[in-house]
Amino acid sequence: MTALDHQPDRPEFWDGKGCAHCEAEEFADAVAAFDRAIALDANYCRAWNNRANALCGQKKYAEALAAYDRAVAIQPAYHQAWFNRGLLLAEMMAYGNAIESYDRALAIDPDPRYLHARGEIWLKQKLIAV
Repeated sequence: MTALDHQPDRPEFWDGKGCAHCEAEEFADAVAAFDRAIALDANYCRAWNNRANALCGQKKYAEALAAYDRAVAIQPAYHQAWFNRGLLLAEMMAYGNAIESYDRALAIDPDPRYLHARGEIWLKQKLIAV
């Protein structure tokens, strides 16, 4: 635990609360916590990314995509948000856009998980074509 874990006037406090709610699959409470973080700092890109994750848990994909877009607009080098955006787009079967997001993530951080997810697009496209 850090000192920030006990400071409700800091966005990190609410981001942590939101993540705990996500882990418990309490997505509405998670979104509310991330909204509190964002209210304290509208440019806190981590809360935007995590808010999008919680919205995905609620299957609110359009809102989630907008939140991922906001996260990467604030911090274009935030590879995790690019990756998560790609996962969402792949789920939505927007494969070309998913590949673009994965490529952005890979250009920043060549994480093997990102490469693997990008490679799965080919398989998903093949399965749909059958």
